[in-house]
Amino acid sequence: MGLSERSASSLDTIAGHAEHVYSVAEGATPPLGIQTVSSSWQRSAKQHGLDPLDSKAPRIVTSAELKHFREPLDKLISSAQEELDELYNVVREAGYAVLLCDSSGVAVAHRGEDALASQFQYWGTWLGGVWSEDVEGTNGIGTVIAEERPVTVHRSQHFRSRHINLSCSGAPVFAADGRLIAVLDVSAIDPELSERAHALTGALTIRSARAIEERFFREQFRREWIVAVAPPEGGAPGMLLAIDGNQRIIGANRAARTSLLLDDRGLQAGTSLWSIFERDIDLFRRQNRTDISTRLLIAGSDDSRPVLVTPPDHPMTASSSPTNYNLHTRPRLGSIDISRLPPALQAQGGLSPGAMRRVREYVEVHLGESIDLSMLAGVAGLSMHHFARQFKQSAGVTPHAYLTQKRVERAQEMLVQTGLPLAEIAFAVGFFDQGHLARHFRHKLGTTPREFRWSQR
Repeated sequence: MGLSERSASSLDTIAGHAEHVYSVAEGATPPLGIQTVSSSWQRSAKQHGLDPLDSKAPRIVTSAELKHFREPLDKLISSAQEELDELYNVVREAGYAVLLCDSSGVAVAHRGEDALASQFQYWGTWLGGVWSEDVEGTNGIGTVIAEERPVTVHRSQHFRSRHINLSCSGAPVFAADGRLIAVLDVSAIDPELSERAHALTGALTIRSARAIEERFFREQFRREWIVAVAPPEGGAPGMLLAIDGNQRIIGANRAARTSLLLDDRGLQAGTSLWSIFERDIDLFRRQNRTDISTRLLIAGSDDSRPVLVTPPDHPMTASSSPTNYNLHTRPRLGSIDISRLPPALQAQGGLSPGAMRRVREYVEVHLGESIDLSMLAGVAGLSMHHFARQFKQSAGVTPHAYLTQKRVERAQEMLVQTGLPLAEIAFAVGFFDQGHLARHFRHKLGTTPREFRWSQR
């Protein structure tokens, strides 16, 4: 048996698993298959002070507590019923339970075999189970909350040795304002479940989570026009824009906010759809109440995007009915047919040296303020989408990633050079709050702002 095989085998024993957890927490090279969760192992041990050998059963909240956690998500839970049922119908034969958890890791809705309820409750993968990372360590719910990305955790990838027979895949659910609102998870207790078989649930969970997001977004903006921009290749989520009668963007999902650098202040100020796409004066005048499948040309370029435009659902029209409502709000980002569209033209070159210098200088001066894509595009003298493409070609990262990196770098300087509280530093460099700074700081540097400041003393 080779070294890597012995290492993988020892991960499947309680003592061997704990030994690997402790070594990775101290900075050792993670065993094969552990790299994707090694940061979570380190957080679980160092930040949360958890013991991988702790064998206590997971916490299940009381009925009264569960009601408290459920109430803020009542609308989302109601909206997600169809997606939860569809996902469960696919995974139930493999012995999985489906959990919808709030942003603190409490399971507020579930699907599972009643005959297996006692088993699922024993493992905590049931209604009321608490799966935050600071309580249970690395897992497919708490780690999704901590990192705001899809996570698959198979058996010995869990932090606690008690969970080495548990397999779970989780995906974040973001609200219409772009913030994490819930986590969708599928979990199974099966020591014979192969990693390859379990990996298939990850894609299913991501697809269902995005469908839940889209339905919830469409329900919130059902009185407005919805422009769904087909997702690019590579599995990235598509953009959703809510458009008012004056063709202003009044709502944008997380993908749109990230790609277009939109935030609440920018949306309240009113950003025209036609600052992103070339104007189509007839699009919003059509009387047909069904979806409009078309292409919109990116402003200032020869590149186009396939979109699906959904007219508002007017309650006073003869066509308004529960059936019409369900058709209006059903997810369909993943069904936009792009097979007949020509490939997008590839941008050539990049920003001119002068334009790049102006953008960098603007960012340095205004870093602590709200900076959106339209501002940077204006500095460069280009349309928003043309600027975004050219900037990425010049800088190697998106404008959003560049801004985040610069804000983290400025925060590093202030942590070393000043004694300001973390909340003040976060605001000074342009983050929403201390938690927003901490999340990006940890993602970029692998440590928290507080730990970084302490290490520089």
